[in-house]
Amino acid sequence: MTVSPGGDQADGSWAAGDRDQEQLSFSALLEDSVEDLYENAPCGYLSTLMDGRIAKVNGTLLKWLGYRREELVGHKQFSDLLTIGGRLYHETHYSPLLRMQGEVSGIALELKAADGSRLPVLVTSTVKQDIDGEPLLIRTTLLDARDRRTYERELLRARQEAERDRERLQRLAATLQRTLLPPILQPVPGLDVAAHYHFASSDEVGGDFYDLFPPAAGRWAFFMGDVRGKGADAAVVTSLARYTLRAAAVSHPVPAMVLASLNTALSQASQEDEPRFCTVIFGLLTPQGEDGGFHVVMAGGGHPPAVLLRADGSADYVPTPGGQLVGVVPDAEFTTATVDLGPGDTLLLYTDGLTEARTPRTCERYGDEALLDFARTLAPVSAPGAVNALTELLDSFGEGLDDDTALLAMGVPSVSPRPG
Repeated sequence: MTVSPGGDQADGSWAAGDRDQEQLSFSALLEDSVEDLYENAPCGYLSTLMDGRIAKVNGTLLKWLGYRREELVGHKQFSDLLTIGGRLYHETHYSPLLRMQGEVSGIALELKAADGSRLPVLVTSTVKQDIDGEPLLIRTTLLDARDRRTYERELLRARQEAERDRERLQRLAATLQRTLLPPILQPVPGLDVAAHYHFASSDEVGGDFYDLFPPAAGRWAFFMGDVRGKGADAAVVTSLARYTLRAAAVSHPVPAMVLASLNTALSQASQEDEPRFCTVIFGLLTPQGEDGGFHVVMAGGGHPPAVLLRADGSADYVPTPGGQLVGVVPDAEFTTATVDLGPGDTLLLYTDGLTEARTPRTCERYGDEALLDFARTLAPVSAPGAVNALTELLDSFGEGLDDDTALLAMGVPSVSPRPG
């Protein structure tokens, strides 16, 4: 074989060219910046301050949810992106566990996109610390779970079952819901009482509940509660909570002890994959003699505070700070508040479906301050008048009211009654 004198050199030139090309390709890969990798990663990235405010978000998550960066950074919290059930789980489980352990991995949650659609994700968070070990921020990774076969099969099965059994489930849910609420509130001498229940869905049993009853001669007990979740599981917890509260009220004349009994019952009934807990406010009414009125002692277990509408036209919350959710931890502590109801005074209890409703104009949560302002426009008002006004308010939310809501008002008739 004859080899050209320049053949080796030519072959060497090609080999050198290939090496140069490889080096250029490798350099291009190196130039794929960390920031670009963060922005266009195949998963969502989120950084939040320790108070929950979003400090940084990558383009992938923005694309999934349909938000602009300026809509989230500095204006929203991570919990604002979750569905209602997800927010409750985040507040009661996810966030406390993250603060204790420094990381939480593989939690299934649902995000609510800008257009109202839901995005199932698997969430992993870690707490970044400074050199002194103090927490600085929370880094969160979100994996799109829409394509998971198990999730799709379960969703399809649930949808098919719902389509086949919708009418039957509606009848069953309505019947079951009626059994979990008192058909008629027992009359209390010297007290006007009114209640209302808004059903957010005809398909599922809600977890809101209330009652008013005499546990013993000369005393009246009342409670308002909200169970985690909906459906059959919520109905089981609601039933357990109602009957436990009624039984405990007979044995314990102290509201905090009544809630402690319910906490024990729910803790014992909970399973690792099926926590059972609720928010509750429980109180006792004692008549104050010939002058009329009632002395009220209330204990709160993570429930929104009652609103006291006075005969003088004022209205304020009756806070029970520090009261923990009922059923989450075995040794939960509950706080107590006392008020006196005189002629013309009305005490209002409600569930958070009212304050978490979205207003039609701004689509923002109605909120605690708006409720208090509304109550101040009503005071003084009778118990039926308060419930009627709040029922009209609930109707005005339209589709913005997406959670069950219960109302219970108790008022001492004024000496000179005014139309409610």
